[in-house]
Parts: sequence; structure tokens; C-alpha cells
Amino acid sequence: MLRSHTCGELRSDDIGQTVTLGGWVQNYRDHRGLVFIDLRDRYGITQIVFNLSHDEQMQEVARALRSEDVIQVEGEVISRSENVNPKLATGEIEIKSTGLVVFSKSKTPPFEPTTAELPNEELRLKYRFLDLRRDELQKNLVLRHKMTKAARDFFDQNDFLEIETPMLGRSTPEGARDYLVPSRVHPGSFYALPQSPQIYKQILMIAGYDRYVQMARCFRDEDLRADRQPEFTQVDVEMAFVQRDDILEIIDGLMAHLVKELRGEELALPLPRFTHAEVMERYGTDKPDLRFGMELIDIGEIAGACGFGVFKNTIESGGRVRGINARGAAETYSRKMIDELTDYVSEYGAKGLAFFRVADGSLDSPIAKFLDDEHHQAIIESLSAEPGDLLFFVADSDSVTSSALSALRNRLGVELELYDPSELKIAWVVDFPLLGWNEDEQRWDAEHHPFCFPVEEDLESLASDPGAVRAQSYDLVCNGYEAGSGSIRIHDPVVQQQVFDLLGINSEEAEMRFGFLLEALRYGAPPHGGIALGLDRWVMMFAGHDNIRDVIAFPKTQKAADLLSGAPSPVDDRQLRELSIQTDLPDPTASS
Repeated sequence: MLRSHTCGELRSDDIGQTVTLGGWVQNYRDHRGLVFIDLRDRYGITQIVFNLSHDEQMQEVARALRSEDVIQVEGEVISRSENVNPKLATGEIEIKSTGLVVFSKSKTPPFEPTTAELPNEELRLKYRFLDLRRDELQKNLVLRHKMTKAARDFFDQNDFLEIETPMLGRSTPEGARDYLVPSRVHPGSFYALPQSPQIYKQILMIAGYDRYVQMARCFRDEDLRADRQPEFTQVDVEMAFVQRDDILEIIDGLMAHLVKELRGEELALPLPRFTHAEVMERYGTDKPDLRFGMELIDIGEIAGACGFGVFKNTIESGGRVRGINARGAAETYSRKMIDELTDYVSEYGAKGLAFFRVADGSLDSPIAKFLDDEHHQAIIESLSAEPGDLLFFVADSDSVTSSALSALRNRLGVELELYDPSELKIAWVVDFPLLGWNEDEQRWDAEHHPFCFPVEEDLESLASDPGAVRAQSYDLVCNGYEAGSGSIRIHDPVVQQQVFDLLGINSEEAEMRFGFLLEALRYGAPPHGGIALGLDRWVMMFAGHDNIRDVIAFPKTQKAADLLSGAPSPVDDRQLRELSIQTDLPDPTASS
């Protein structure tokens, strides 16, 4: 080994030992013939001192050291006595160097990994090898490793088998666009990278592997955001001979295990459960942030009877008037700031944002004059309002009031600091609709995917009232994120075709797209179900971040570009010809 210890390992008990360390130079200080450097690796920092008066050759080399050079140091562990650094775990000791080897000199870096003021993310992603030297990112990746290991340990203790599924498969409609891979051996045909191992894990259940888990790499060609990447990792789970509650109970146990192992906290079980209809009514979203209240309140009856035309007309046309109470915020938000909030909710379809300040038992607002005292009091009572509160209302369709107010609620939660950012609030949302109506194409779409089993008592409504049918599906939500999603699967080929028919997939098309799964179902399929948990999102939440790129070693930008390697990149005509692909683009390798 080129080192006897790491840079975070030595303590006062090691004083007198001769040791060898290796790492990166973090900083350099020359004090009258004594050169001090902080030597860094992923384990910590150790101060090194060079007495240049003893060795002319070392004097020349040591004085040339600069930030991010990679060196090996040999020397004696000595006490820092009066110069103890309490901020460092190694702060009681330093190494008196007797030997120095420079493994590698560094160019002047575009930014220092230890700087308090980070450069823009684009620069950090381009020089990711420097960014990954930052202590924060190293801690995130250590956390990711520990979470993955803890999850594997939990599933191993519960008799699950980790089984890999193919990366190159058949393109099947699962909601997002597939990443396609052309086949050289089969010209004109393509593999698809998996959006999830959904069909393969169902086949494993049919094959008798009743408890499956996989840390599955998945790929979706979709628009990106801070909590989404084109390639990501799922903790993918499937179980046979189970009902919904069996799966929820297993994942409850997993969550308690992770919270205990990684945070040293006890998680109360069972996790809370809400129906989809309930969270949509109370929070306007199927992934509510439960760390704070501020629930949506319907005032339709009051609005329909008041003299404010916008409210009254909305109710008469079948819409809704719903609001939230920002407690104690009446003096926090100026009229200009409320106008900014109005612009914000317009991004979610709202045509306006009504507001009232609560003062002296009445409402103060430009529209308050259109409401009589009775309606003032009814609104105050409905929202349990008190003096100093600020009430916001949106009048529109059910979907617009939900999306606009849920977005506003989340924004106010941040701006008013209504919760502890380090808290984890985990819950289940169950009984999603099986289908959603696609207004543009005038057809039904699967709310989750085409393989969700309907709630048993709703089966008879599949033909007569598809929109009322609930699915045996469930989401695990945490802090406003969908952190896991799953369902009990359809194991009956007849029911599966009924669902396909509603989705406009006839038997011939179903056989073409899903024939291998449908054929497997005809050979004896047990009741089965599962769930996929977003590993990247869980690490992000456990680490207290809101950007998924901070917990992935080599992430893509929001335009799905890898700035480090330059991917995606053009390829030359020879490669395209081998794949029987022609493009209208010029050959990037051709001479100009």
C-alpha cells in the first residue's frame, strides 16, 4: 500500500508513530522556513509540516506544492499542543514530514472543491471530477452506498432474491418515450432500454420466484427537472401470493429500517394511509407535503350565495371556489408580493388569485365590499381564520383549483418556513383511479400502467362506468415527492384484455405489444404485486437536498446532456451504415 493511514484516521493516541499518507493538497502556508499544508482525502484532513531548513531538495519540492496536487508524505505523528484545531477530527496532531513524493501536479483548477461560494452548476458538471472532491458530495455518495446496502440487507433478511433483468428489451408503451437502441444483427429493428422492469418482474412471479428485488437501472426519455433524470435507479420489488396490505407492510418495515440505520431514529408504524380522493380534496395533489397543515378548504356554498361575480359565476357554471389560510402572514406579504403570487398560480391555469387579510373579525380586500358581513364571518369560520391571517382563493375548475392551490401551498410552506427541512413525513396514498380520460384524444389512459388490478368491488363497473373504477395501486409519498409507486397486478388474462379494450388496445395489438406477458399469464399466474422506490429521490431527501443531481455521481443536465463526457455526441457514417441507419445530418467527421 502507498499509505499506512487515511487523512481522517490519526489521533493523539498515534503520537510517535511513523506513518505514510497520500492525498490532495488542500491549501499551502509558508511561515518562515516552515511550510504547512492540509492534506485531504475522502476520509478527512491532516495537517503536514515541512521543516525546510533540514533538506534543500525537500525545500524546493515542498515550496512548489499547490492546491489539488497529489502527494505522498512520510513522517512522525506529533502533537499540535497549543495549536489544536477543534474543527478537525485530526486537530490534535500533525505530521512532521521526513519524506515527500509528488505523484501528480494539478493545473490551476477552474474552482476550488473546498470553496464556500460554489460556481454555477454547469461549470461544476463539466469538471465533475473536481466537484466530486467536495465534502458535501462525498457525504451524499457515502449515504447512497449505505442506503443501498441497508435496503439489500433488509430484503435479504426477508427472503427476497435479487435478480437482474435485461437492459435490452422490447419497446412497450409505459407512459414516457423509450430510449431506443438499433440492432446491427437485425437491421431496422430496435431494442428499448427499460423504463422499468415491470413485465420481467411479473414473469418472475409467474415463474415461481415469489420475492424479487433489484436495484434496477431505468431510462425514460422525458422532460427533466430538479428531481428527475433520464437514467435513474429503482429499488424494484415484486411479491406473489399477496394482497395490497402485505406489500405496504413490507415497505413500512423497509422505511423503518432505513430511518433507523441512517438517521438513528424510530419511525412510527404503520405509516399513515390516505385515499387518493382524500389527498386531492385536502391538499390538491396526490403527493402532499405533510410536514405542515394549510389544507385546501371549499367555500362553494358561501361563494355561490355572495355578491362577488367571479365567485358566484364560477359556482353556477359547475366550478369550485377553494382557499388556503396562510396563518399570521397578513403583514408578511405586500400587495406587490401578492401580485407575484397571482402570476405564479397563473402558471397552473388559475385566472386570478383572490385574497383577504383578516382583521378585527372581518375581511380586508379590494373585493371584500362585494361580500356582506354574514359572508365575511362564514369565510372566517370555514378557514378557522384569526386576526393577522392571510386567506387566498382560486375560483375555477376542480383540477385548476387543485393544481394552483397545491403549488401555492408548497411555495408558502417554504417562504413562511412552516416546517423543519430535515424532517421526513412519509405516508401512503391508495385507491387511485384506474383510468383517466384523455380529452385531446377522446379515450381512456391508464392512470399508472395497463397492468393494475381494479379494486374487486369495482370490477363490475369496468364496462358501465370506467371512470369510477379504482385501482389496487398505491404511492409512497414523502415531503411532497412521489417516492415510490406500485400496484397489485392483473393475473387474469380476461380482466387484462378488458382493460386493454378500454385503452383502445385490441387483442391483436395486445398480442403484438405484450404477447410474451399475456402468454405467460395463460400458464398459471399467482396473484402478485409490487412497487418501485426511487432510490435517487430517497437519498436526496435523507441528505436534505432538493436537487437530485447532488446525489448522483455523474448526472445529466436538464437537457439530458453529460457535460463531462460531451454525450450525446454525433457518430460517423461508418457506424450508422453498420446499423442500417441513414440521417439527413452531415457527417461530423467529414473534412470541411
